[in-house]
Amino acid sequence: MTNQSKVGHLHICAVDSTKHTTAMMSWILFLLCIPCCMAFPAGVQTTIDNNEEFAKEYLKKFYINGEGGIQRIPLLPKIYQMQAFFGLEVTGRLDEKTKALMKQPRCGVPDVGRFSTFSGNPMWKKKDLTYRIKNYTPDVTRNEVDQAIQKAFKVWSDVTPLTFTRIYDGVSDIEILFASKDHNDFLPFDGPSGVLAHAFAPGDNIGGDLHFDEDEKWTSGSAGVNLFLVAAHELGHSLGLDHSKDRNALMYPIYSYLNPNTFQLPQDDLNGIQSLYGQKEKPVVPPKVSNPINCQESISFDAVTTQRGDILFFKNRSFWRKIAGKSEVEQLEINSLWPSLPIGIDAAYEYQKKDQVLLFKGTKYWVLKGSKVEEGFPKNIYELGFPLTVTQIDAAVHSEEAGRTYFFVNDRYWSYNEENSQMDKESPQRISKGFPDVGDKVEAAFRSNGMLYLFSGNQQYEFNTIKKKVTRLLKYTSWLNC
Repeated sequence: MTNQSKVGHLHICAVDSTKHTTAMMSWILFLLCIPCCMAFPAGVQTTIDNNEEFAKEYLKKFYINGEGGIQRIPLLPKIYQMQAFFGLEVTGRLDEKTKALMKQPRCGVPDVGRFSTFSGNPMWKKKDLTYRIKNYTPDVTRNEVDQAIQKAFKVWSDVTPLTFTRIYDGVSDIEILFASKDHNDFLPFDGPSGVLAHAFAPGDNIGGDLHFDEDEKWTSGSAGVNLFLVAAHELGHSLGLDHSKDRNALMYPIYSYLNPNTFQLPQDDLNGIQSLYGQKEKPVVPPKVSNPINCQESISFDAVTTQRGDILFFKNRSFWRKIAGKSEVEQLEINSLWPSLPIGIDAAYEYQKKDQVLLFKGTKYWVLKGSKVEEGFPKNIYELGFPLTVTQIDAAVHSEEAGRTYFFVNDRYWSYNEENSQMDKESPQRISKGFPDVGDKVEAAFRSNGMLYLFSGNQQYEFNTIKKKVTRLLKYTSWLNC
């Protein structure tokens, strides 16, 4: 989408800059975010020797942006404008309240009214957007970053028809980056305690991208700067929203801490984003439903695995958990429990010796331990010994009896030695050779009570790895009270 140009000057928080692509203009927005309700770090509060000069610089940055030199613009109307925006008494004088507000750290985007969209209403023409996290901050764990970003996207997807899917390879619509100082977008960060992040309005190439200043202290709590709150604000810009003068709005220019666990999108922001994209087409489905599959004969699973006695059946965005020793089956959204995991899991298996569950999607895999994704993931499946010709795993299962993990890909399977962390030399082999009478493709698999259960087509095979034979043919949904 081609954005209209709004030419300005580079300030401490946000500017409007020309996007150097064919007929393409975009604004860069910075979020200056030091909690105004918290103690400032050392060195943040600027010593003001000359209030008039400071006021001129303040107005130049935030109210005379793009209008010419400071000497050409009368200051009095701009003081009026600033006081009106922040709800101060409109006196036109640099009184104590006005000067005090000027000294507060804040965002440098020119101030507007209540919710506002950018001039020309730049917005995404499609509803299904992708994002990619290009790197991580060392301030918090990778899992905490993944959760904060995913939760920030959910703020907007819960109230609009937009969907956001994370990808790990290629170029996404919204690229997310942690960087410091000059990071090759002509808008360098300023070190600690200044600009926290900036984002580009919707558009091609760099449009929509979000950059965090690595020199800040990122946290998942109230100390430092909360990553989720900044990400949610910046994504508002990535989707086409400007700033609001509503102090309670997420898009208010100045950062203040709110509890992420109880955060709800304020009405002002809701009005703004729905003015661009409309309301969500379907209501948010409650994350937990009791046995909702109704024993459909045509149902199939993307992956099945055990975990500490429970059995997990994955399908698209959801999974069903058959709780050990209980009759009920519960349904959960994958991202409600593991925000950093992708949807549409291809394969999964449990390695009980390490109390791990491995989940596969495309050429990547993750490791769960209990309810947490372990640090350092995802990793590449080629580290396990697969050739580059393998781009997706259909199913996986670990057999304690055989001491091997089996990976099924098309009509072949690989045998992996967990103890030696390497593939067996005879891999791959045809499924029909190692698992006779199962068929030429295994779509899901798990182990229970010394037997393997292999899903193929609309059939479920109970397989004895010692005797290497099928012992029973079961209904596909037999484990789900059907």
